[in-house]
Amino acid sequence: MLIKKPDAFKPSEITPEAVYLQRRTFIQGAGLGLGAMLLPGMGMAALDANQPIKDIARYTGDWQGSTLAPDWLRQKVSQARPSRHLAQEPSTPWDIVTTYNNFYEFGTDKGDPAEHASDFKTDPWQVEIAGQAEITGSFNLEDILKPHDLEERIYRLRCVEAWSMVVPWVGFPLADLLKRFKPTSKAKYVRFETLFDPKQMPGQRSRFAALDYPYREGLRIDEAMNELAFVGVGLYGNAMPPQNGAPLRLVLPWKYGFKSIKSIVKIEFLEYRPVSSWERSNPKEYGFYANVNPQVSHPRWSQASERRLPTSLFSPNRRPTLMFNGYGDEVAHLYAGMNLRNDY
Repeated sequence: MLIKKPDAFKPSEITPEAVYLQRRTFIQGAGLGLGAMLLPGMGMAALDANQPIKDIARYTGDWQGSTLAPDWLRQKVSQARPSRHLAQEPSTPWDIVTTYNNFYEFGTDKGDPAEHASDFKTDPWQVEIAGQAEITGSFNLEDILKPHDLEERIYRLRCVEAWSMVVPWVGFPLADLLKRFKPTSKAKYVRFETLFDPKQMPGQRSRFAALDYPYREGLRIDEAMNELAFVGVGLYGNAMPPQNGAPLRLVLPWKYGFKSIKSIVKIEFLEYRPVSSWERSNPKEYGFYANVNPQVSHPRWSQASERRLPTSLFSPNRRPTLMFNGYGDEVAHLYAGMNLRNDY
């Protein structure tokens, strides 16, 4: 992984400060041209590598879902400090990060989460801690977040569908959260669960849902304790928008995006390896580890390269995919001796 200190960045390497601080102007300006810039046939919707991007410009404008967050959370996010984890690449524009999403609970098209999650209620919010830990129970979101100082990390995000982004997340290390509950020696894995609320999440009540809900993901305990594993509560200096996983989600930059579970309501310490939702749905295509690996193709497309959003006719932005998404220095030791073609 390439790392720079915050003061080592060139202005051209990250989103301009004026744009960052004046997002409404940025969103309006970018939204006007985005529909013309993106071309049908260059996107990947759902898990089909050839479906087009749909109506992204329709969801830009001056709407900001992060305003649904409580005042205390927005204030806490605004005070986040820069960290040393800063990808040396331009950040993907806010309007794309917040309108091109996979969050099947709100629909399978990329624009569905932004459209259907605009009134998603995340206050109040509780997280249940269960399993092999000394401290368990249900905790209010404020109690979960209060002890943690927030930081901004700019991570690459690689989707299993072979598109990618660079996102400035706000949050704190997952290890710092898990250690508070004192997992016992029996805790070999950690399972996470998304909210199940069909009234708010139309994808959960669909008869054609690809998954059995609630959505579940899991990590080995050493993966969860790795320095890169991150609890995201915001992006671009704002509280997390609903379509991106409000109020808190995982960010695991060396794994495909579906491992970074959204809208978490339960964390459980387990002795035995859990089965993740996509793994249960289609184990031939989606494994438990889901590490970014350009040498192992998806059964329906190659993983050797990726499209870095945004794309255009004259800038397809195609680039080689890096092993572990470029974070091998920090995580490769976790998989020493494993056959990553079999343990995909």
